[in-house]
Amino acid sequence: MEPDRYIVRWPTLWIVPDWIERHCPQPDRFGRGGPMRLYETQLWWTLNHYRVKPTAVWRPDNPMLAAAFHNRRSQIIAPQKYGKGPWTAGICSAEGVGPVLFAGWAVEGDVYRCEDNGCGCGWVYEYESGEAKGMRWPTPLIQVTATSEDQADNVFRHIRSMIRLGPLGDMMRVGENMIRIGTEGEIVAVTSSAASKLGNPLTFAVQDETGLYTDTNKLRHVAETQRRGAAGMGGRTLETTNAYDPSQDSVAQRTREAQAEDVFKFYEPPPANLSYRNKRERRKIHAFVYAGAPHIEVDSIDAEAAELAEKDPEQAERFYGNRMVYGAGTWMDGDLWDARSWQKLYEGKPLRIIPDGTAIVLGFDGSDVDDWTVLRAQTQDGYQFTPTYGVDRKPCIWNPAEHRGKIPRLEVAAAIEEIFDRFQVARMYYDPPDWKTEGQAWEAEHGEKVVLRWETYRITQMHAALVRQHSDVAKADTTFTHDGCPVTAVHMRNARKLARAGQKYILGKPSQQQKIDAAMSSTLADEAAGDVTAAKAWPKKKSGKMIVLR
Repeated sequence: MEPDRYIVRWPTLWIVPDWIERHCPQPDRFGRGGPMRLYETQLWWTLNHYRVKPTAVWRPDNPMLAAAFHNRRSQIIAPQKYGKGPWTAGICSAEGVGPVLFAGWAVEGDVYRCEDNGCGCGWVYEYESGEAKGMRWPTPLIQVTATSEDQADNVFRHIRSMIRLGPLGDMMRVGENMIRIGTEGEIVAVTSSAASKLGNPLTFAVQDETGLYTDTNKLRHVAETQRRGAAGMGGRTLETTNAYDPSQDSVAQRTREAQAEDVFKFYEPPPANLSYRNKRERRKIHAFVYAGAPHIEVDSIDAEAAELAEKDPEQAERFYGNRMVYGAGTWMDGDLWDARSWQKLYEGKPLRIIPDGTAIVLGFDGSDVDDWTVLRAQTQDGYQFTPTYGVDRKPCIWNPAEHRGKIPRLEVAAAIEEIFDRFQVARMYYDPPDWKTEGQAWEAEHGEKVVLRWETYRITQMHAALVRQHSDVAKADTTFTHDGCPVTAVHMRNARKLARAGQKYILGKPSQQQKIDAAMSSTLADEAAGDVTAAKAWPKKKSGKMIVLR
């Protein structure tokens, strides 16, 4: 951990963690019934979730509720058995009967008394002058969401224990299928099968294991509906999860990758240079990721992870190594691809310079309104890159979402013509669907021996090209390198093998949102390079201007 990682320099409801430690007994293990003490990381999560805007203004007639908080919602990604369940139970308890709403700024002498808030424990919290004050929800409506009732019980059983073992019993009653708060408040469990509960007003929702929430199990709809319901009541939500499989396009992944600045995200992966397959380094990984959970014995985690890794190493690395690892079926190992980038191979040296006039080949995968359009290039010595075009030197990658939902065909055509003018293009392979007219124009302009249609739907040919590309990246004596294009890196990781007859495969997307177009273009460029080399058709280098790829 970084030395100053957990320093608080902003206002927050300090009363919340103090209230939890006073009212929520430890729910399990040998310390059951004793005082709950938040770990440093759990305290950090709590203080960030209840972080208050310095400009927040409280008015009794309009408390502003969620608008006072810096973070609209939070996401916690931490390994298995880290303590997310008991901490989440404490947060749910606080949201039920604790001072979790902003109630103005304290002046000297201000206090919070439990006896004024329905609790007979006698606790009094003394505010410091200028500190953010807290208040209870008048009618808390809380949902605990999970993939199944058993999963939801990972949080629910801790809440029940906290109620039974401490002062929360004065204000909360444990029922068969819910926890009743006062006469109208409640905490209930929600799964994909409990659709009738969706759309209900709620003040808070815990979404447990959002790395498993997908369109397939309908939990994405559940999560999004809950967030809308909470927003309508001035409430907020909290996600907790293990590291997710990036091939599944889960709720956790979308939250993690979203650009919203009002979402607190906690994720501390282990050092990237440590290999989970190496027993000694795997132990170092476990020691790192469980450093903030003193109840964990690393020896036990090592043994559990080793057993799981025998049959499902990716899942073991996600659950216990706290890494975003793709599941089985991934075509290109992302770390393997990254290792062939020029920047990693020649760290500290200048970026590779590609002169105008250099002989190259091109791979083009085009779309119209949904998938992306990407042009990749490759030199004779095996350096692959995304060429740039125009005065702004934009990469030859077009996302239709950035162009009003439709690929700018004239711009793409102009970019390709510029690349032909600047470089000696020995060959260009393009996938013809949606681009037949433009492709025929390129063939007529530059010659049918230079520009060739290359249909990616042909299973035998596509399989062979994918095997070649993978081999060129992975083989021990490879000279293949690339520019580290971030879009291509993501698309490589997204690409999944789809089995076909005859022990062959092609590539597919794990979901409609996870694109693979740059991976397809890269494969076409590598295939073109191999074919030009086999035909001994590389032209001699011409002199030209020098450009720096960025």
